[in-house]
Amino acid sequence: MTLLLTWLLNALALLIITYLVPSIHIRGFGTALIVAVVLGLINAIVRPVLIIFTLPVTILTLGLFIFVVNALCFWLCSSLLKGFEVSGFWSAFFGSILYSIVSWLLSALVFGQRDFG
Repeated sequence: MTLLLTWLLNALALLIITYLVPSIHIRGFGTALIVAVVLGLINAIVRPVLIIFTLPVTILTLGLFIFVVNALCFWLCSSLLKGFEVSGFWSAFFGSILYSIVSWLLSALVFGQRDFG
């Protein structure tokens, strides 16, 4: 049940960031549900591979290159799915940061002081 609720919260977070970043568009809540699943799969499969390949740059930038990796994953998701549009890299960059923040806030509101680790 927690997994389904987290999935719904992530889809809601995606809809919220479309109002915060005007260059990100999602067709509707159904599309946001699909985007949440695909983005989760990309973060589970592609992101670790990218992090390993970019480890020297990540170490050199003291971990800040992870933001670029997150933006690329967000942008990849938009290129794979119709109904989810991200205008460019900087939109993906700020969208991925805001998505993480909004998703975390929604989870904290719903689940309370639960340990997320």
